[in-house]
Amino acid sequence: MAHAHDLQDLDATASTLEALDLPGRLRLVAERYPGAVAFSTSLGQEDQVITDAIWTHDLPIRIFTLDTGRLFEETHALIDATRERYGRSIEVFFPDAPEVEVFVRDRGHNSFRASVDDRKACCELRKVKPLARALQGVRVWITGLRREQSANRQGMRVLEWDEGYGLLKLNPLIDWSLDEVVAYLDEHDVPDNPLHAQGFVSIGCAPCTRAIAPGEDPRAGRWWWESSKKECGLHRVIAPPSARGTQEHS
Repeated sequence: MAHAHDLQDLDATASTLEALDLPGRLRLVAERYPGAVAFSTSLGQEDQVITDAIWTHDLPIRIFTLDTGRLFEETHALIDATRERYGRSIEVFFPDAPEVEVFVRDRGHNSFRASVDDRKACCELRKVKPLARALQGVRVWITGLRREQSANRQGMRVLEWDEGYGLLKLNPLIDWSLDEVVAYLDEHDVPDNPLHAQGFVSIGCAPCTRAIAPGEDPRAGRWWWESSKKECGLHRVIAPPSARGTQEHS
């Protein structure tokens, strides 16, 4: 359940966060919400930057990932490489096995190609529901979102209220460029997915991700057969801080 004071002074807190560097942003929320901050990593380049910052600064922030059952083998290998590099483990959440069995029996393995609604149903089962379980008891959800990634994310701020999950969402890299992300990875020798060097910018499930050509939108490789907005539903309900600053939630 959300706490009323999580919404108080949200704009002021966002302004404070904007003036801090990455470790400072992470440390502020970890100190303000002890034991209730979690970072969801998809093992992308942005996420690897945040993981490095959390673990090298020994911040008390949970790190978890969603294994949809359709990930690239390179992504699985990166989970292991990251654990070995830092000597710490990433929590892994899977979709509900009986639900997947019924879904595949009734719809087939590749029903996500039939329509946008069918694809979203697959994402709901394999991503959204496991995320809801992973976020239980969490008051601040950390993501690797950046404004550059898609038109849908242009208006996002470093700190927002997520109405869908009833919690604060910290986007500590929201104002970073891809060049800054890559430079950080190189400077700090952070494990990286080799698929990025093959033109895969945004990496999700293997059947739903392709490499992009130079100059293409970063999200063009996700669900490329669709013309709709390229989102899976994890980041679908956002309210601007100013719209929620005076409301109370119990």
